[in-house]
Amino acid sequence: MNATTAAPPTQQGPSPFSERLKSATWGEHEAAEQHGFTRALLDGSLHLDGYTAMVAQHYFAYLALEEVGRALSDHPVAAPFLQPELERVPALEQDLAHLLGGGWQNRICPSAPTRTYVARLHQMADHPAGFVAHHYTRYLGDVSGGQFISETARRTYGLDDGAGVRFYDFRALGSLPKFRARYRERLDALGLSEAEEHSLLRETRLAYQLNTEVLADLGRVYTP
Repeated sequence: MNATTAAPPTQQGPSPFSERLKSATWGEHEAAEQHGFTRALLDGSLHLDGYTAMVAQHYFAYLALEEVGRALSDHPVAAPFLQPELERVPALEQDLAHLLGGGWQNRICPSAPTRTYVARLHQMADHPAGFVAHHYTRYLGDVSGGQFISETARRTYGLDDGAGVRFYDFRALGSLPKFRARYRERLDALGLSEAEEHSLLRETRLAYQLNTEVLADLGRVYTP
């Protein structure tokens, strides 16, 4: 080979699983973010009743998600993603007490789409990789885009003291960019087989779909 002959291109290895997961589910992620209910929330046109209803549906979902997490706390696939600072149920209880007052537990109920979502979450007690799919969909979304929701809710509903938006307060995690980077490293370290990766991708798409159906139901009631 002479000096002018190009060297063969270096073969690139497969991209990290966290990148493949994000890329494969981007369409579903965008659909959830661009939903009419979400847009109304972010542009400040959603009434407080709609915001409160969303918080209530989050409460039922996180009760199930964190219950399953405790059941899987010793499982090598699920355990790396679990940490007390992430748990949202106590914050949701504080938010609902502020938004609805005493006896709030008797004033909320899960919608039909939320009941479907909760049932699927409970099934993940037997599918740790599927649990990770739901954990990823909810918590990374709340840590990332949820911060914009928090800012808008504070401004729109006068929640400047933090009451009513504690769900979005992740200061206990420290640096959120560093947390997200560590989370992606844990995804990359799962060491799943190809079939297991495909299964996790499918479950992540389903998780986005289930969340979007909850939003769609809220939208039918609380947006024009």
